[in-house]
Amino acid sequence: QVQVVESGGGSVQAGGSLRLSCASSGLIYYSGRCMGWFRQAPGKEREGVAQIYSGVSSTYYTESVKGRFTISQDNAKNTVYLQMSSLKPEDTAVYYCATRTGICGGRWDGFDYWGQGTQVTVSS
Repeated sequence: QVQVVESGGGSVQAGGSLRLSCASSGLIYYSGRCMGWFRQAPGKEREGVAQIYSGVSSTYYTESVKGRFTISQDNAKNTVYLQMSSLKPEDTAVYYCATRTGICGGRWDGFDYWGQGTQVTVSS
């Protein structure tokens, strides 16, 4: 049974930092998978935030978080991290971790396993 579990959300003031973690288990082939972070704010569609390919750690970010967020991974722990710095109120959302097979390539479709989400709230 595949499980994807996020943790690390919380409330922070604008300009602050948070680190999200995403632990996955039950995946037969962890290497060669794209791991992605998504977010959904109230009343808005879900959007892709950052992604990393487990094979060679290549990364991709949506424009609004470039220079502020960093995605990384620890393949030994099957865990992906999202370090978020210089947070803004518009970063407030539920953040989800998801995975799919193959390279990332900046694509946000085709993710087949999702976590339950973790709330991030940034106050001004």
